[in-house]
Amino acid sequence: MDTLFSNISVITMDERMQVLTDAFVGITDGKISWLAKKPPEEKPETIIDGTGMVLMPGLINCHTRLSETLLRGYADDLSAEDRLGKLYPRLEQMDEKSAKASALLGIAQCLRMGVTSVSDLGLFADAVAQAAAESGIRANVAQELTLLQEDDFDFEKDPGCQKLTAVAEAWHGYDDGRILVEAGLQGTYTSCYPLWEALTEYTVNSHLGIHLNLSRFPWENEDCLDRSGLTPAQLLDCHNVFAARTQAAHCCHLEQEDMALLGRKKATAVVCSVTDRKLTAGDADIAAMVKSGMNVALGTGSAAEGGTMDLLQQARSAALCAKMKAGDPELLNAASVLLMATVCGAKAQGRGDVCGMVKPGLDADLIALDFTQPHLIPSHDLMGSVAYTATGMDVCMTMVRGKILYASGKYTTIDLSQLMTELAEHAMPTVFTQKEEPTDE
Repeated sequence: MDTLFSNISVITMDERMQVLTDAFVGITDGKISWLAKKPPEEKPETIIDGTGMVLMPGLINCHTRLSETLLRGYADDLSAEDRLGKLYPRLEQMDEKSAKASALLGIAQCLRMGVTSVSDLGLFADAVAQAAAESGIRANVAQELTLLQEDDFDFEKDPGCQKLTAVAEAWHGYDDGRILVEAGLQGTYTSCYPLWEALTEYTVNSHLGIHLNLSRFPWENEDCLDRSGLTPAQLLDCHNVFAARTQAAHCCHLEQEDMALLGRKKATAVVCSVTDRKLTAGDADIAAMVKSGMNVALGTGSAAEGGTMDLLQQARSAALCAKMKAGDPELLNAASVLLMATVCGAKAQGRGDVCGMVKPGLDADLIALDFTQPHLIPSHDLMGSVAYTATGMDVCMTMVRGKILYASGKYTTIDLSQLMTELAEHAMPTVFTQKEEPTDE
């Protein structure tokens, strides 16, 4: 046995939703090998005293844009049109080196706040994959694609599709599946059916998932209905997009028929409550989606939009929004929202058989929270304390496959000093230096 957590409280999130106190959790070869109220007979190489700590599965952020971390706070408090008008020129100046540094910065924040796996949707999938590979975090990396003109589309020749296939060839299945590659769609308003049908064929044949934005804003539905007579979900289904494992971000304005459809397709809705409220996009109807058979997970969205990579903050916001929407304080209780942050997230990523629970045989993707802090004392209900009181800043250790990636202010795989130098000397000047407009002489 490599590592043993002793005398630690454990929120297992397993099938019985066990919560144990003064327990022992052992790790061997990156997997959980012991979970009991008594210590194992085998002597571990390392013992971590868990007194005052709570151990639980790592959090899973099912929608983010790590390459946009550099843009946090750059376009706050603006209308959607003005915000995008300010952000896109900066993204157009971003190069692969800047994108990788931005992604590493985002990953450092994720690890600090207990996130052990991310689903990233963006324009720099290769750079994000490189950052994930170096950092040790799990990642589902989606290359985002758009197509505004239907004529003359050729999947083999389209630059975006070529980038997707190259990233998939280079990274899908990397490190025994720690990195997975997915196809990405910005939305129905920036793409059209030739791309949808080609991506469907490609993802199904290549056994990849798909990550997309869906019904985030009211105008998105209205525009799609005006053009096609169908909602975005219905239109995409006509082209069989949901044949692939699907992570659909936001879902703030799904119709009941959409939820039933996506439930039948076993799609996941990824709720980004803090971010969507900040942008006044709306509140997803989580209870209705669950009733329809959809899997519901959590995401932070881009730091440029929501400002935070704290998934526990997103979990709390999702729970409070659901309660308020239904006028029912019993709705979406602490256990349910923590399921969304762990078990449901693992399922969304196609990783339900390897992580998401503290359970012998699963990978040791674990986090520990420091419950000796005044704001977490007393704790009459550990799940309630995590869901409603704790924040990502209470995480004191983050581990993936039994390897500690963050503990007590220190990273084992990310050189923060070097990263800060790269950000200051290259990434920030590259992205934020205003280019002079050409003048006619």
